Amino acid sequence: MTVRTLFATRFYEGALAKPGLLAELEEAALDLSREDGAGRAWCKAHAYPGYTSYGSLDDLPTRYPAFEDLRRALDGHVRRFAEEAFLDLGGSRLKLDNLWVNVMKGAGGHHGHIHPHSVVSGTVYVRVPEGAAGLKLEDPRLPMMMAAPLRRPDAPEDARTSISIEPTPGAIFLWESWLRHEVPAGTAKQPRISISFNYR
Repeated sequence: MTVRTLFATRFYEGALAKPGLLAELEEAALDLSREDGAGRAWCKAHAYPGYTSYGSLDDLPTRYPAFEDLRRALDGHVRRFAEEAFLDLGGSRLKLDNLWVNVMKGAGGHHGHIHPHSVVSGTVYVRVPEGAAGLKLEDPRLPMMMAAPLRRPDAPEDARTSISIEPTPGAIFLWESWLRHEVPAGTAKQPRISISFNYR
């Protein structure tokens, strides 16, 4: 008898290597959360639990040198992930399409979603307080599992229907943009700071 694992989904875990960049990104994120009135208005209109620059700013690498440093670092990680995922890019490279800051309240969460029109998406974790929720990833085949039983608690990671990954400050997570993901509500007393992005 042979049992094979088919249709693997790649998930990349890296880390920021540049000393001091994390502190610069945290300072920039907190500055934006105070000064970006359009972003705060977008968050209020969309019931976002905290602050995000997603709906207001699309030029962070030109506004703050720290975000340009981050972009350069991410380019290398994304190139490595594209290789590990066997993506045939026809000789071209993936390019950063957008990048945004998230200063999420400790008990805040973000519902399940995908990132259309992108190839690789990801998040850099800047501040991860105790009690902050991790990143939850969902098996993309889940909608087709009409009569499938639940998986046993001892199922290995590659047989589960969802996985939660706990980040640490400086962690870089990458995945293909079609992979549904969410941030469950946490119990932290302090805000969680992260920077999310898409490559096309």
